[in-house]
Amino acid sequence: MAENDAAAQPAAPDSGEVAVVTGASRGIGYGVAEALIARGHRVCITGRNEDALKDAVAALGPQRAMYVAGKAHDEEHRRRAVEQVMETYGRIDHLVNNAGTNPVFGPIAELDLGVARKVFETNVVSALGFAQSTWAAWQCDHGGTIVNIASIAGMSASPFIGAYGMSKAAMINLTQQLAHEFAPTVRVNAVAPAVVKTKFAAALYEGREADAVARYPMNRLGLPSDIGGAAAFLTSPDSAWITGQTLVVDGGLELNAGVE
Repeated sequence: MAENDAAAQPAAPDSGEVAVVTGASRGIGYGVAEALIARGHRVCITGRNEDALKDAVAALGPQRAMYVAGKAHDEEHRRRAVEQVMETYGRIDHLVNNAGTNPVFGPIAELDLGVARKVFETNVVSALGFAQSTWAAWQCDHGGTIVNIASIAGMSASPFIGAYGMSKAAMINLTQQLAHEFAPTVRVNAVAPAVVKTKFAAALYEGREADAVARYPMNRLGLPSDIGGAAAFLTSPDSAWITGQTLVVDGGLELNAGVE
């Protein structure tokens, strides 16, 4: 998967744990799946494009990965995905809600409300739906973790991607709501990335990457592996006393807030 800019690491011995990562045929979701498999987990990835999912599973390793194709906002897809994982692996320890959409660019005063509903349905309602399903199927009785992939766009005004920013702000609050209700059995946290080099975010840096990078103290944009590492930490015992939090992974971008 070239856009991850990192070679896959050898998988660790099987941990026995299982994760579902939504929207994971490429980009951040794939980077998360790669990190969890490297830690020894088995992973089910979801996404809309079955051919892309097949390629991703082949690259991740069919002995550790499976896929279920479908749209995240489709209730039947969510039900089928959780059922197939339980039938195949018998458990779901971790859920990473990464599926998202951002189909519009422009001022919020002109935002089509139908588009706004679609963004919230895909980015927020689907995450809640998957959380409800994995909770009922396994986590309520056995524990686990949930990680929601939010965005720094949800932490302040986000000009021209307002619908996306609003949905990510809602996801951050959803994280807090789930963390409060699911404790102490399940820990729920979020990751808020800045711009990560993926096809999804390409419009934010393609053709002017040097200008985009200049805003970052770490002197580069993010990689899917950066977010994969953060998600792997938040699903691990190393974060056992962390819940309801949003981990900002932004290459230091926020340090420049208000700096001329």
